[in-house]
Amino acid sequence: MAKRILVKKRSQKVGLPPGALVYIGEKTDKEFEITTVTYNEQECSETTNKLFKKCPFISKDSSTITWVNINGLHNTRNLEELGKCFHLHPLVLEDILNTEQRPKLDDHGDYLFIVLKMLHFQEMQREIAAEQISLILGNNYLISLHENDQDVFEVIRKRLEDGKSRMRRSGADYLAYTLLDLIVDNYFVILEDLGEVIEDLETEVVSTPTPATLSQIHRLKRHMIMLRKSVWPLREVISRLERSESILIKDPTILYLKDVYDHVIQIIDNIETYRDILSGMLDIYLSSISNRLNEVMKVLTIIATIFIPLTFIAGVYGMNFKYMPELEWSWGYFAVLLVMVLLSLCMVFYFRNKGWIGRK
Repeated sequence: MAKRILVKKRSQKVGLPPGALVYIGEKTDKEFEITTVTYNEQECSETTNKLFKKCPFISKDSSTITWVNINGLHNTRNLEELGKCFHLHPLVLEDILNTEQRPKLDDHGDYLFIVLKMLHFQEMQREIAAEQISLILGNNYLISLHENDQDVFEVIRKRLEDGKSRMRRSGADYLAYTLLDLIVDNYFVILEDLGEVIEDLETEVVSTPTPATLSQIHRLKRHMIMLRKSVWPLREVISRLERSESILIKDPTILYLKDVYDHVIQIIDNIETYRDILSGMLDIYLSSISNRLNEVMKVLTIIATIFIPLTFIAGVYGMNFKYMPELEWSWGYFAVLLVMVLLSLCMVFYFRNKGWIGRK
């Protein structure tokens, strides 16, 4: 059975009160992992735990940033403890566990809640896998949560180890921007991979279209729908962030957010271009199949047309009348064959001169 990539079931939440913690997503036996990174301009330390044994220490010094990265959302008890530690609203925790959530931004005063999608292109299956990323931005802390155990932010932690990195001298809002920028840049990688697939498919559609080609076109159209659902709301999220009056977003970071917004607009333009190409490709496929059918019908029609007079001649001389003068002629059989051959050649030359056969 094909994997559902557009819709996830929410029937298990029917009738439950608002804020009920129910994980909506793929069931997994992966371990829940919490990575806490504390850094400032002078030092950077990292710890990893499997459970919330105690609340992460948040320094009162605004120059010391605490980043809590959580892999896995299936352990609702740990997320409940997270909510208690950081005084998160129950509806925020509910949205974190609802992995079908559309990208959005909620301002809760002392923290911002951001939801967006991280996409991965699986080369072997030629499929796109989506993963929900949730960010909670506080005054000097950032919490990032994602569905599976894939460490998508490892490159950011390596950059933090560099004492000369700008992140070490900036606040939590700049760290949030860095994560957003990584996710948005990954969309360009997805589009590059899809672009190569679309180019190969274009050649196939024009030259040798098959039913498998049609399936590939529909699969790519579904991917474009998925990309559009992930990116279009993200434009509004980034726009609200750069225009936000929240004290959590500092003025130096707004300039970087504008750059991310420009990237999102470019991605949207590319998605719309690919959607138009795929729609045109579907029309080309149908036209190619129709042209091939017309060519087959033309060949069959020409063959039938050539055999109509030959069948008539064979039918006339196949009648069993006693008095037929040609039946007694010793060369009659060969003469009739010669007439048939000459008639066939004349018809072929006529069709060729009309351009019905032998010309492209």
